[in-house]
Amino acid sequence: MSPPKRILVVGGGLIGIRHLQAVEAHPDCSLVGLADPDMTLASDVKRFASMAEVTEPVDGVIIATPTGLHAEHGVYAAERGWHMLIEKPVAGDLPGAEALSHAVAKAGVGSLVGHHRRYHRSVQQLKELVADGAVGTPVCANLIWAMRKPDAYFEGNWRTAGGSPVMINLVHDIDILRFVLGEIATTTALRGKGLRAGTRIESGAIALAFESGATGTISFADTSPSPWGFEAATGENPNIGTTGQDMMWIMGTKGAVSYPSLTLWSGRDWSKPAESTPVAPEQDAKAPLDAQLDHFIDVMNGAPPLIDVADATKTLAAALQIEAQLAAQVEGAANARNAHA
Repeated sequence: MSPPKRILVVGGGLIGIRHLQAVEAHPDCSLVGLADPDMTLASDVKRFASMAEVTEPVDGVIIATPTGLHAEHGVYAAERGWHMLIEKPVAGDLPGAEALSHAVAKAGVGSLVGHHRRYHRSVQQLKELVADGAVGTPVCANLIWAMRKPDAYFEGNWRTAGGSPVMINLVHDIDILRFVLGEIATTTALRGKGLRAGTRIESGAIALAFESGATGTISFADTSPSPWGFEAATGENPNIGTTGQDMMWIMGTKGAVSYPSLTLWSGRDWSKPAESTPVAPEQDAKAPLDAQLDHFIDVMNGAPPLIDVADATKTLAAALQIEAQLAAQVEGAANARNAHA
């Protein structure tokens, strides 16, 4: 029997503490401690102000620090020979992600990125249905993420002027579409009107072209209390009300499938109505975060990762491209207003 993996958690925010608790509860893990400059956090476990203070043996590190620090902390972990699980998005920009990918390859350590929705069994079923030809050749996909975030979410913090849902929320949806339909070739994004703040990205429409020839759309808003969004559909987040409503639809040459109900539609042509066949979604054996930790242990033992730094960099690239297109429209609108002032 292999000894428990010695895991260091870096970053004591909400998600970092959840990772810490998962490590403590896992029979095949041993918590080295928590590294965070705020020494008041998690005072009941061994504390380090930074990774540089850690002299104990470490097998793997879970990096849950702010996005802008992911690349720096990941490169340092690689230099110390530690396998790593990094929260999403993999880095704050492409140069950082590419530097991290190079460091991981040079050090020969395993990497895993926390796009945890890939661990939902129903998401894996969806990928299997599409890959097995259940809808024929995929032609197009539609996805909706529309929720109203509480006003307090934006008050007195960095989201007052920023807080775009693209990098916070849609990066997950982009990753699922990549996971199921393959690589994204091009993106086009249109920004909706800012309602809370004129300069904030709050809503919009995104068009995607996949390398396979399929296309997709994402409609998004953080200003609408709708029933459509991954969290509401699946009940994944205890802080977001569950509706169970489908929020993603994939159409192909033989039929279509909706998610998360996994209702499969088939037919010949429009002369007759398409017929539906429910495919029972399989229940998750474990919460995605716990399943991800199981997989991280496997990665440390040499198994191929479900999504490593190089793979996650492709999701980041698409999200950053969309964010840049929307930001350019914000700037253009501001310049137009100033010109007419």
